[in-house]
This record gives sequence, C-alpha cells and structure tokens, in this order.
Amino acid sequence: MLQAFLNIFKIRDLRNRVLFTLGMLVIYRVGFWIPLVGVDQTELAEAARRATENSSGFGRLLQFASIFSGGSLQQSTVFGLGIMPYITASIIFQLLQTVLPSLQELKKEGAHGQQKIQEWTRYATVGLCLIQGLMWLGFLRTQNLVQPQFHSGAAMLTFYAAGIAGLTAGSLFLMWLGEQIDKYGIGNGVSIILTAGILARMPSAVEWVAQNFNPSTRAEAGAIGIPEVALLLGGFLFVVAGAIIITIAQRRIPIQQARHTQGRKVYGGQRHYLPLRLNHAGVMPIIFASSLMIFPSAFFGWLQTRAAQGGSADWWMSTTTFLSQNFQIGEYPYVVVEILLIYFFSYFWVTVQMSPDDMAKQLREHGSFVPGLQPGPRTAEYLERVIERITYVGAGFLSVIAIIPTLVSNQLGIPFFVAQFLGGTGLLIVVSVALDVVQRIEANLLMRNYSGFLSQGGDLGPRIRSARG
Repeated sequence: MLQAFLNIFKIRDLRNRVLFTLGMLVIYRVGFWIPLVGVDQTELAEAARRATENSSGFGRLLQFASIFSGGSLQQSTVFGLGIMPYITASIIFQLLQTVLPSLQELKKEGAHGQQKIQEWTRYATVGLCLIQGLMWLGFLRTQNLVQPQFHSGAAMLTFYAAGIAGLTAGSLFLMWLGEQIDKYGIGNGVSIILTAGILARMPSAVEWVAQNFNPSTRAEAGAIGIPEVALLLGGFLFVVAGAIIITIAQRRIPIQQARHTQGRKVYGGQRHYLPLRLNHAGVMPIIFASSLMIFPSAFFGWLQTRAAQGGSADWWMSTTTFLSQNFQIGEYPYVVVEILLIYFFSYFWVTVQMSPDDMAKQLREHGSFVPGLQPGPRTAEYLERVIERITYVGAGFLSVIAIIPTLVSNQLGIPFFVAQFLGGTGLLIVVSVALDVVQRIEANLLMRNYSGFLSQGGDLGPRIRSARG
C-alpha cells in the first residue's frame, strides 16, 4: 500500500493530476468561509442546533441538505447550495433521455449530442439555483434570521439580489471546479467535490465522540463509555466493508459468441460474461426516499399544531397526534414507509436505466447468446427475471444502510451528524467515489508498469520483458 502511494509521485503526469485535484479541493473549502450578505450567522447556527436536537422538519431538512453541501447551509455561505443543483439537473436530463425521443436521437449523435445535452444541463442548473436560492432566503427572512437593516425597502431587495447571486455563483463555480478536475485532474470531479463536503463533517463527529467519552461511567447524561465507542467503531468498519462488497458485487451471466467459418478459419466461439451490478441504482433510491420522507413529518407536525391551536374535535386531535408521533425519525411507521420507498425507487431507477429487450437485441446483433436460451424474447425474459431478483437484494441492502444511522441515533442517544457515518446516503457516496478514484489511479499505475493498490509487489517495470527476452 505504501509503495503504491510512492509510485504515484514517480509518474509526473499522474502526480500533477493528483496535486491539481487536491488544489481544487482546497479552493472548494475556502468558499465555506465567505458568508452571505445580511444573514445573522449566530442566530442561524443556534436555530439549526435547536431544530436538529428536536428532530423537527427544519432540522431534518438541514441534516439532509448538509450531506450534499458540507454543512454550509447552517452557515449560509456562498457555497450554501453546494453541487446539488447541478446533480439534480443531470439526473433530470438523464431521466428525460429515456422518455423523450428528441433527446434519445440527440444522444445517439455522439460527442456533439452529448455536448448539447450538457449545455442544457447547465442552463437548468442556473434555473434550479435561482429557485432554491429564493426559497432559502425567503425561509431565513420568515424565521427572523436576517439582520434588522435588511427587513424592508431597498435593503431587502439588495439582500435578495446579493444572496441569490452569491448562491448561484457559488454553485456554478463548483460545477466549473468539477469540470476542471475532469479535464486536468483524476476525473469524476463532481463526485469528488460531493465526497469532500461529506468528509468535511467527519472531524466534528470525531470531536464530539472525544469530548463525550467517559471510560469510568455510563450513568452520566450525554456521556458515552467504552461499549458505545467499540460499537461505533465496529459498526463503522462492518458497514464500510459491506458497502464495498455490495457496490462492486456483480451477477455474471455467461455469454457464448457464435462461431463463424470463413474458408478454413473459424472466428468467434469465445465465452465471456455479461456483468449486472447487484446495486445498479447506486445511492439514488436513498436520496429520493430520504427527501420525500421530510415532508410527512413536517406536514403532520404542522397539522398537530393547527389542531391544538384551533380547538379541534377530540378524534381529530388524537389522529394528528398519532400521525405526528409515529412519523418522527426512527419510529416504526416512518422506517417502514422509508423502506417501501427505497424498494419502489430502486425498481423505478433500474427500469428507467436498463431495458432487457434492448440488451437481448444487442446480444443477437453481435452474434452472442445465453447458453440454453434462444436469442430474442426468451433471452429478454430471462434477463428481466435476473434483474428483478438482484434488484430486490440490492434494495434490501440499501434499506439496511439507510436505517442504521437512525436506529443508532435513537437507541444510543448519539447525534445524527455522528451516526450518519454508520450508513446512509453519505457513506455510500464516499465508498463509491473512493473505489472509483482507486481504480483510476490503479489503471494509471498499471499502464506505466507500476504496481497499484490492488496488485502485489513493487515496481513491475524490471519484470516485464519483450517477446525476445
């Protein structure tokens, strides 16, 4: 492992790409120290702390949004929206390509079509930034988190104009940083920036554990002992290992290539595999399910408040109280609905992204077939059945990963920003991006005859000889 790190700095091009990527991440973190104009940062941080401790809808929204923005929404900086508007726009156009014939034809045009779709994605990113920025600033104003001199008149217009411009410029700048990492760095720039924002919250989680660790007693309120720390460390290692295994797990379907005879030579006949990822949907089902589950808890809490203030009937008061209590984070109905949504979005995403009929058609066009199955509809039925089964297993894994942080937080009394590293969206994103980065560096090392992280031994250059020896 150490030799692999040293090999990175032996290759000039790879060394420059890694250092360039690290430099872009440093610039990314600098933006978290540039606050928006007119926002009372002290009051905002205090309101976020109270909402998070009370597990209110606002606190749940901040916890979910901070996963993708590095916690800057609680600070309200120019990078407050993070890279999420660009990711959302990319997902929207990715889904539209499966339902709009015009986008499908544009995608088939190759590089020119992809460039056009990328241009439209950037325009959609600007629109999403404007909408989300306006909603966020309006919410801050209704919660009295804006400095008094910006409450009315021209100063209020200045607050909105400067705030929306700052948030939009911050997101577009992060989008540009991601493209520069793709071009001059090690690639996958947007995901690397997203991962950096998630990992930036880990020092605060470690600090909380260190400050509240008390090896002598467990009776003190707010303290954690040796069993809790051991459980956290063991759970973290177990979940990370499981996430890695499921992320790279594949169902390999054997594929036989038909033989073709031309003269005295026989071509084809090779046997290979069609890899189907066990968790093809990735982290998207958890993102969709978690974002939707914000609204029931907030809505039922609002209904309970309105029923208590309005002097409603006893049956309506008891109903709203029951719904509000049972749809809080970690409650049984909440967990069940979240798991059902994860399964739904897992199948939905796989259905949109994968077509067994197209896969069977491509196999037949390339002269390949699944042994024992006729090419065409029979192969498509078999692929569809396999995809349904592996999607069920992948969705079950995502469900376990999604509920672990909530259960740990509720049962052990550990804050969610600490328990979130035991699973959930952030952990899956970090694991997926880390595996991708390792594979990219590994490919660069092996291409230049150096051993990588997954190979054995040191420098492979002296061992490789030509055919003549």
